[in-house]
Amino acid sequence: MFQEVLKTMDDLVWGLPLIIMILAVGIFFTIQLKGVQITQLPRAIRLMLKSEADGEKGEVSSFGALCTALSATIGTGNIVGVATALVAGGPGALFWMWIAALFGTATKYAECLLAVKFRKEAKDGHIVGGPFYYIENGMGQGWKWLGKLFAFFGVGVGLLGIGTFTQINGITGAVNNFFDPDNTWTVELFGKSYSWTVLIAGIVLTFCVALVIIGGIKRISSVAQVVVPFMALLYVGTALLILLTHITAIPAAIVEIVQCAFGMRAAAGGALGTVMIAAQKGIARGIFSNEAGLGSAPIAAAAAKTTDPAAQGLVSMLGTVIDTIIICTMTGLTIVITGAWDMGLEGVSVTTKAFQLGLPFPEKVASFILMVCLVFFAFTTILGWNYYSERCLEYLVGEKQKVLGAYKWLYILAVFIGPFMTVSEVWTIADIFNGLMALPNLIALIALSGVVVSETQRYLDKMRGEP
Repeated sequence: MFQEVLKTMDDLVWGLPLIIMILAVGIFFTIQLKGVQITQLPRAIRLMLKSEADGEKGEVSSFGALCTALSATIGTGNIVGVATALVAGGPGALFWMWIAALFGTATKYAECLLAVKFRKEAKDGHIVGGPFYYIENGMGQGWKWLGKLFAFFGVGVGLLGIGTFTQINGITGAVNNFFDPDNTWTVELFGKSYSWTVLIAGIVLTFCVALVIIGGIKRISSVAQVVVPFMALLYVGTALLILLTHITAIPAAIVEIVQCAFGMRAAAGGALGTVMIAAQKGIARGIFSNEAGLGSAPIAAAAAKTTDPAAQGLVSMLGTVIDTIIICTMTGLTIVITGAWDMGLEGVSVTTKAFQLGLPFPEKVASFILMVCLVFFAFTTILGWNYYSERCLEYLVGEKQKVLGAYKWLYILAVFIGPFMTVSEVWTIADIFNGLMALPNLIALIALSGVVVSETQRYLDKMRGEP
C-alpha cells in the first residue's frame, strides 16, 4: 500500500509538465547566454585551476566550492541511479540523461551565478547563499514564501532523499554484495533479516559521517578536495579500462542507445510509451545525478572566495560536465556493452555485474573496486547534502545553534537507518523530493534571467581581449 502511494506521488511530481519545464529552462538559458556552456568551457577550466586573490569574500576556494558541490552530486546516482534508469527505461534512458546534462549545464551556470550575486554574510561571519536568498533578495520580499518553500523541500531532500537513505543504502548494498552475497551471517532487525555486513558497514559509515559534519563547511570542503578528485579518477580509470578492452562494441552500443531513445526498437504501437519511459527515467536520473536546476549547487557556490558571480558560475557548471557527461556516460556504456541492464538485476547489482563482465580481473576484484568507488562516492554525497540541508534549515529557523546542532544528529540518525529501507522505496522518495525542490528554483531562475544575462555580458565585456 505504501509503495503504491509513493508511486502515485512520484508519477504526479515527475510527470510530463516538470520534465518539459526542466528542459525548457535549460534550453532557454542556452539560447539567452548563446551556448555559454560550450563557448566558455575553456575559460571555465582555467578559472577552476586559478588561485584566488587574498582578501576575496568567501569561505572556501572556487575549486573547493566545486568539490563540495561535486561531493554532493557524485554519488550513488552515478552508479546505482544510472543502472536503475537503464533497467526501467532501457538503454535509451542514457541518451535523455545526455540531453538533460547538455542543457542543464547552462542552468547550473545561471543558478550558481545568482547564488554569488545575492549571497550575504551571517552574524557570525560565515557566508550564506542559495535559491532562498536570490528568491528573497532578487525577486523581492513578497516572494519570501517561495524561498521558504524551497528551503523546506531542501531539508526533505537532504534528510529523506539524496543525502541519507539513497547513499547509505547504496554503500551497504555494495559491501553486502562483496562480503556476504548469500546473506550467510544474518541478524533480525525491525521484523526482517539483514546481513551483519549491512549493520557493521552502516555503523562505521555513520561514525565517519559524524566526525566530519560536526566541523561544518570548511572541514567538509577540505575532505572533499582530497577525496573527490581521487574517487573520480579511480572510477573513471576503471570504467575507461572496460571501454578500452571493449572498444569495438562502443559504436553498436551508441546506436542501440539512440534507437531505444526514440522507440525504434519498440513493439508496434508501443514506441511512444517506450520513449516516454526512457525520457522520464533518463531525465529524472540525470537531474538526480548532476542536480542542475535543483538549486543545491548554488548553496556551495555561494561560499566561494570570489568577487565575480559569472566567474563562479563558469566554475560551478563544470560539475554537470564531470558528473553526467563523463562519469554517468561511462557507467551507462559499461552497462549497455555488457548487457547487464537486461539480466533481471536491480540497483547496485546491475553495475557490479557490468564490472564483473567487463574488467579483465576475477569477479571478486571487480566487485571490490566498485565497492570502494561506491563507498567514497556515497560518503562524500552524505557530507555535501548535510551542508546543503543545514543551510536550508538555517534559512527557515534563523541562526539558532541548538536547533542546527540537533539537526546534525537527526541527520546522522537518518544515515544510520538508511540501510534498512527497501531500494524501490528509497529511490521513489528521493525522486519526489527532487521534483518538489526543483519547482521553486526553476520559477526563480526564469524570473531572474535578466540578471543572469546582464551579469554574464558585463563579465565577458570585462574579459574581452583575454585568451
